[in-house]
Amino acid sequence: MTTLSKGANMPVTASTVKAVLGWSPGPGVPDVDASALLVTGSGRVRSDDDFVFYNQPRHASGAVRHLGKQAGADALDVDLAAVERGIERVVLCASVDGGTFGQVPGLHLRLLDASSGAELARFDMEAGAETAYVSGELYRRDGGWKFRAVGQGYADGLAGLATDFGITVDDEQPAAAPPLSPAPTSPRPPAGRPPSPVRAPAGRGESSIRLTKGEEKLPVDMRKRLSLRKEQIAVSLTKHGVSGLTARVILVLDASGSMATLYTRGTMAGVTERMAAVAAQLDDDGEMQAWTFASNPARLPDLVLGELPEWLARHVRVGQVSLFGRKKPPRGLLPGQVDMRAVGIQNEEQKVIAEVRAYVRDHPVPDPTLVLFFSDGGVYRNDEIERELRAAVEEPVFWQFIGLGRAQYGVLERFDTLPGRRVDNVGFFAADDIEKVPDAELYERLLSEFPSWVRTARQLGILR
Repeated sequence: MTTLSKGANMPVTASTVKAVLGWSPGPGVPDVDASALLVTGSGRVRSDDDFVFYNQPRHASGAVRHLGKQAGADALDVDLAAVERGIERVVLCASVDGGTFGQVPGLHLRLLDASSGAELARFDMEAGAETAYVSGELYRRDGGWKFRAVGQGYADGLAGLATDFGITVDDEQPAAAPPLSPAPTSPRPPAGRPPSPVRAPAGRGESSIRLTKGEEKLPVDMRKRLSLRKEQIAVSLTKHGVSGLTARVILVLDASGSMATLYTRGTMAGVTERMAAVAAQLDDDGEMQAWTFASNPARLPDLVLGELPEWLARHVRVGQVSLFGRKKPPRGLLPGQVDMRAVGIQNEEQKVIAEVRAYVRDHPVPDPTLVLFFSDGGVYRNDEIERELRAAVEEPVFWQFIGLGRAQYGVLERFDTLPGRRVDNVGFFAADDIEKVPDAELYERLLSEFPSWVRTARQLGILR
């Protein structure tokens, strides 16, 4: 059996698995329901029929079944061999009735081999004010299946979660209706449980899109992508109750030797463009600070939104790279470009973390700082990284780490459960193939923990 932390993944060789959502029942503990969404490569369901839950317990293909509830457990059966060709992921969800997940002790997900009953994986989860949750997902990869521990909460309930995946939205509910009302032809379920199909409450999605200095200079296609992405980011912020939040955004890009393929095929240029939208929506000055790192950190020129195409071409791991450290005179470096030979090829995350911390201290701003830190793993300086991030707890910075396909993330993926901190100042999730993660899903993962940190940091006086 493998114990997974948030964002970790593992291959699944069993043809049929059972996903058991568990918790510790007791007086005052809200009831919990398990459900599943079958989604395509676009990250959305094909219709409401792709939602499996207690009131629609069997998918038409027979691939996913809701098995029913016992005390402290609710289970789903997934026949991976029967999942239709157009379905790329089976998203394992949960909703709470009569409270929040923060009131549910012992929340966990167990993945079992349905044939033998052997436990394949366990994922222990923590939550706060969320009333809906994506606990994990089964997804196709290289002709097989893998499981990822997700742990992503939704403050606006199962309606918000389901709407993100394309379930029908009905905005004609009366204001006094519960968040999810039952279908009139079925027995009335407890408040908070979904009908079939799901209907979300009115008013969801209201958000403000910031116009950012310089975006009018962008090529038309890039400007259109930016506009759509800012809208998706604004919706996510609204969902988490922080509409209108402003923040400084800092980008950190792993440039170690194992990242070479992601740079040469353009993956990291695409990632950087998507992160520029986060800065554009959160910080209206149209600029984002950026670092690259491997053996040593290097500060990149600020990314000015109106110069995004030129910045991507000039600063996303270009310049001279030498795997063998041969000394050659600089040639052809444009102003501001980093000589990548000085950056090296090893993983020394703690050095760039320390440098970003120093920059934030030396350049204070009234808003919180969000660091978007991309790495493909190979983390081995665990003690040094932990010391840096623990020391940063009292600083107005949230560190969001994004893993790019490997499983060796060391302390980064364990930070959510490390004790002895006044506030959890670190988030982590892994994306096996970030190019295939839809924008809405990527931004929801990026921003799922930042808003709750902002609220707690303000209460503790870490933020003004």
